[in-house]
This record gives sequence, C-alpha cells and structure tokens, in this order.
Amino acid sequence: MFIDKAKIYVKGGDGGDGLVAFRREKYVPDGGPGGGDGGNGGNVIFRVDEGLRTLVDFRYQKHFKADRGIKGRNKTQHGANAEDLIVRVPPGTVVINDDTHEIMADLTRHDQEVIVAKGGRGGRGNAKFATANNPAPEIAENGEEGQERWLVLELKVMADVGLVGFPSVGKSTLLSVVSAAQPKIAAYHFTTLTPNLGVVDVGDGRSFVMADLPGLIEGAHEGVGLGHEFLRHVERTRVVVHIIDMAATDGRDPFDDWQKINNELTLYSAKLGERPQIVVANKMDMPDAEVYLEEFTRQLAEVDPSIRVMPVSAVTKNGVQELLYKVADLLETIPDMPLLEDLVDLSERKVFKFEAQDDEEFTIRRENDTFVIESPSIEKLIKRTNFSTQEAVERFARILRKKGIDQALRTRGAVDGQTIQIGDFEFEFVEKE
Repeated sequence: MFIDKAKIYVKGGDGGDGLVAFRREKYVPDGGPGGGDGGNGGNVIFRVDEGLRTLVDFRYQKHFKADRGIKGRNKTQHGANAEDLIVRVPPGTVVINDDTHEIMADLTRHDQEVIVAKGGRGGRGNAKFATANNPAPEIAENGEEGQERWLVLELKVMADVGLVGFPSVGKSTLLSVVSAAQPKIAAYHFTTLTPNLGVVDVGDGRSFVMADLPGLIEGAHEGVGLGHEFLRHVERTRVVVHIIDMAATDGRDPFDDWQKINNELTLYSAKLGERPQIVVANKMDMPDAEVYLEEFTRQLAEVDPSIRVMPVSAVTKNGVQELLYKVADLLETIPDMPLLEDLVDLSERKVFKFEAQDDEEFTIRRENDTFVIESPSIEKLIKRTNFSTQEAVERFARILRKKGIDQALRTRGAVDGQTIQIGDFEFEFVEKE
C-alpha cells in the first residue's frame, strides 16, 4: 500500500526530577546535601531508511513518545538519561510542523537524522543549590517537560526522471518496458493512482530511477482530480519526460495537451515549469500518428524551435532505446541538487536540532479581580518548581521579584490578597514589608 501523507503526534521524554537528600555517613554528624540531578528525557529522532518507500507504517501508529529520564539519587548520583526514540522514515520525507505549517526538515539521504521533539532536561538536586548562606537547602527541581507537537509528513518520491502527461497516454506501459516495475495497466483513465518507481538500465553502464506518476488533468494545480497528490512528487524529479498521445485518442489535440500540462506545472511551481523536459510522442504504431506528429512538430516549432520531439512506441519498443540514451545524457549535465530551495540548509551535518529560546518578556492583563501574567519562561519555571518546601516557594518569589514582576503588579494596582494567575497556577499577592 502506497501512503504518501501522514499526520502524527510526537513527544520528547520528560526530564527526571532532582532529589532532596542529605549525606548520612558514619562519624559525619552534619552531612551536607547529597541529592543528585535527574536524567534528561529521550529525544524523538527521525532517521532515513533507504529500504522504506512509503509512509504506510504511520497509518497504524500515530503517537510516538520517548521515555522520561530517571530521578536523581542520593550521594549526588545523577539519574540515567533516557534512550532516544528512533523513528524510521523513507527518503524524500518532508517534516512539517502542523501548528505553524513551517518545514522543519527535508530528509533525503540514508541515515540522515533530525530531532523532531527534544527531551526535557533533568531537574537539579539539592546539592546544586548549596550556598555559603544556605549549606543544606531543601530545594530540588522537577524535570522539564519534553517538547510535543503534531507533525505532517509528506513523501515526495526520489526519482531522477518523472513521467508526466494526461491519463492513458502510455506512461505506465513505457515504465514496464524499460524497467522491471510492474505498474497496473488498463484501457481506462486514472489506472495509476499512486507513483510507481523503476530502475532503468540504459545498457551502457548507466542507470537512473524513473517514476510513473499519476495522470494530470486541467486544474491540477488547484487540486482538481489527483491534483496536489500528483504534483508533490514531480518536485523531486531532475528531468521531466512529457508523454504525448500522438494517436489523438478520444479526439484529443496533442499540442493542446502539451500546453495544458506545461501550464499546470508552471502554475503549481515556477521552478517546476523550468525543469529540463523531454517531449515524447508515444503510440506512433497507431494509424494517423505520423500525420498528427507532423502537425504537432510544426506547432511546437512556432513556440520553441529548440524543443526536440522523440517519437516512440512503448508497445513495439520502437525509439525507446534512443529515448533512454537521451535521458541519460541529459541527466549527466544536471548536478544533483535539493529541489526544495526554501528548506533549511541541508549541509553534511547528520543531525539537525530545533531549540526554541526562552522568552524573558512577560505581559500582565487584568480579568475582573485577577491579574493574569503571561510568560513562557515563568510558566516553565513553575513546572520545574517543587512547591512542597518553603525554601522552594521563597526561591520562586525571589525570581519573580528579580524579573520585575512584583513591581509591575504594583504599578497595575495589585494589593495584598489579590489573585495572581500564571498558566494554571494561582497564588495570592503579598506586599513584602
């Protein structure tokens, strides 16, 4: 089953909590703090596996969660970091953040990796909070939550050559003749509903990958018919082989077909319209094909005299070998290049990381008698603070004062006993004397 689009949920593992503990050793009556840090949560990592050709696995599993880090231990022992969760994806997978619709990664090379959800940091144990003024703190942090997000995966087939054209012009027949691929072939429109790939051996030591792509119709750039489901895959191809039904089956006009298909490619992507193209006049074994070819060549020369038409018959194989030589020669002149130019830099780095920076700014608004503070960094601090000890509460209050939140609340009119809300956390404002 060929699946080329999937929506999944990923979550990095939460960090392990830090520990409050004290040394209790023989002959050491006043042992210092000995609580260790928690381990980091595991990352969710996508890794390219060239053995995969479809996203079908994501049809049955849509949630991927990495393990959380281990809690800190006594004697300042660090909790173990969790193992990363490796998710295998096929080459040609584009990873899109479903919330922002931004492209996070374009995965094309075998073993290429990207972190799609980073695990949370482990919380610090009380040994890390010891100071000269407070040598035995009872403060430890909770582990940080791992990143979580919904992702859309789009697979764009990795092929050197893409066969394009209206339905039933002979694309599948040609692929079956020049490779070992066995696409479905029948005498009705839209026989091919998903891309078929085949490795073509030219016969002189050269080879390339050819994709038989579903047929286009007018309006495809707007999603009509197979629309975007087809055009997504054309983006990857280095050379476009445009198949024309030169037998004018069903009263079609070969030149009109050529114009409409090229128009759809250009409307979908200007760069796609500029892709190197070979025009192939297929079904030359049919009656009147020579007459239509002569008229088609004349009309084409008026538009662009440099375009050469290659007459072939996929059924009788006449002209097919010459076509393969032509394609192979053209591919040698075109360097390998990323075809999604607006993506992140695809350097030789194996792992890409996407880390959001903490936002130190905050906003305060009033809802009736409640002051609501919005600040990503403060909300993160709340989640990491263990409010079960008085020292932790006092530390949290000091941080708010240092950030200027207390003064900002006074300026807005906050008085003793007024409710302050930060995320899901509420507390009373107390004017410090």
